[in-house]
Amino acid sequence: MTENRVKVIITNAQKNVKVPTGIRMLIRRCCTAVLTYEQFQGPAEISVKFVNDEEIQNLNKTFRNIDRSTDVLSFPLGENGVYDVNPATGAKMLGDIVISMEHAVEQADRYGHSLQREIGFLTVHSMLHLLGYDHEGGGIESVRMREKEETVLTQLGLKRNSSYYMDEE
Repeated sequence: MTENRVKVIITNAQKNVKVPTGIRMLIRRCCTAVLTYEQFQGPAEISVKFVNDEEIQNLNKTFRNIDRSTDVLSFPLGENGVYDVNPATGAKMLGDIVISMEHAVEQADRYGHSLQREIGFLTVHSMLHLLGYDHEGGGIESVRMREKEETVLTQLGLKRNSSYYMDEE
């Protein structure tokens, strides 16, 4: 089996929310756990960026034509399991994850769990998008993605509490 190095580049481009100690390590653990669970082969690179609600709203409007803020956006670089490879490292470049820290704080409060659990969920959710999973159409794809999210989060010790799931607007 090839060595499965995971490089996660994390940048903080917002000042509204202090990023708690340990969040960067948590994100790296989440990325690695999803790749392990999905039996992803070879080295991988992922970019994670913390932004404010205004920035994520701009990105959502620009790339999805939805003019409102959201919790997380995923920008996959691959399609059907084919990824660009960083020539310097040989790593498959999976894509970018953009997290609104303001949204994450608000959702953690709304769902009654820690900011760590929320950031963990958003990271795992986005990693599955980077690997080609989609829930937008609902149905079995959505259920399958939710099951994978909860399995990985439980493995990481971030099991949801019973009040977590809410109907989407």
